[in-house]
Amino acid sequence: MEGHRNNVTPKASVKPVLFPVNQDIEILDTGKSVSDFIASKIVALDSEENQQPFSVANLDCVLKAHLRWTTNLPRVQPFYAVKCNNTPAVVSILSALGTGFDCASKGEIQLALSLGVTPDKIIYAHPTKPSYHIKYARSQGVDTMTFDNQEELLKVSCCHAQAKLVLRIAVDDSKSMLKLSSKFGAPLSSAGTLLERAAQLGLQVIGVSFHVGCMCTESLTFKRAIADSRRVFDLAESLGFKMSLLDIGGGFSGTEDFGNFDEFSAVINESLEEFFPPESGVRIIAEPGRYYVESAFTLVLNVIGKRVVINETEENGDKAEHSPDRTMEYYINDGVYGSLNCIINFPPCLKIQPYLHRAVGSSEPKYKSVLWGPTCDCVDKVLENYWIPELHVGDWLLLDNAGAYTSSLSSDFNGFERALIHPVVTAHTYNTFIHSHPHHRA
Repeated sequence: MEGHRNNVTPKASVKPVLFPVNQDIEILDTGKSVSDFIASKIVALDSEENQQPFSVANLDCVLKAHLRWTTNLPRVQPFYAVKCNNTPAVVSILSALGTGFDCASKGEIQLALSLGVTPDKIIYAHPTKPSYHIKYARSQGVDTMTFDNQEELLKVSCCHAQAKLVLRIAVDDSKSMLKLSSKFGAPLSSAGTLLERAAQLGLQVIGVSFHVGCMCTESLTFKRAIADSRRVFDLAESLGFKMSLLDIGGGFSGTEDFGNFDEFSAVINESLEEFFPPESGVRIIAEPGRYYVESAFTLVLNVIGKRVVINETEENGDKAEHSPDRTMEYYINDGVYGSLNCIINFPPCLKIQPYLHRAVGSSEPKYKSVLWGPTCDCVDKVLENYWIPELHVGDWLLLDNAGAYTSSLSSDFNGFERALIHPVVTAHTYNTFIHSHPHHRA
């Protein structure tokens, strides 16, 4: 295996210190790539006759995304959306890099705290929370949380009266692939009533939040939402609230398929300068999720079964087996009840394009194919009408950009194992990180 565990002293080229995560990660030898790691892992599994699916989390990609964020949006502190991918190594490295965390439940708060995240780096960003989750947050010192209705204000007044509340408003999300305002966010017309009710209950409201929806495709959506937030700020301040926080939510893609990040950054920066300039003293945060992890994960799948469906015609006759009219059906060891649950939850947004790990000759014909997941449910269909070379039982397939809402939505339906996750980092990034963060030395 071309790697080292973080509890084993690396070779001389890597200082013998702990990488800032509290679990095993692989530090790749100098010159070794993620592709090399995947190849070696496949060899090892084949030798054990073990075809369990696995994902490789490239932490170099997470670090690269963070550096791009801080360069493009210097005023906006990211609070990573744990719901998107709760892999401990991801949470830990982002914590070490100084990000905050958007948690949506007691469980996510527990995970973040268990990995060393301090309560002040957590926003409990779910507008509708169970009372006992609010009480847990209070017991752990997690004070910042969102709301969007009067019933939530009553719960908070009973369970955490000292909370620092952020009013989530509904904004135009018509240009996003997944719209959220139908479920969350107070209409602007009700903001005044909610603020007055908060004042009556003696609660603190310190800011405004919004979410333009998942995978927003139009950058000007952020400008409109920031302008709306300014209106609510002015209203709140006229009612005596001291407003200090603007949360611009998520909606940032991890690839360039849904909006150009540079373009979005420029619009956000210009809008903040217009409506919340630095001299306003307002702190700006955001809740990126897939932006950090989507392109960082590669899912590795195995072909566990196969059958051929022949479209019999008079023209085909006995040659039907070798005819392009046949459809190949394959069964793979992960599907919509596992890592690919996102096929059901985000169907318009996905580009599922697995490719063979082994070499494919340029002359190999491609066949119309169906990829089924491993369970006994016919809903468990990963792809259809997908043209690929003929596969064989035991072949391995790779799926890139598999980090967003995959492992976090996975189940063990039918008793099939969830994909194992192997976090890796290159020796160069490891060294760079250690030299840049001396307070993380062992």
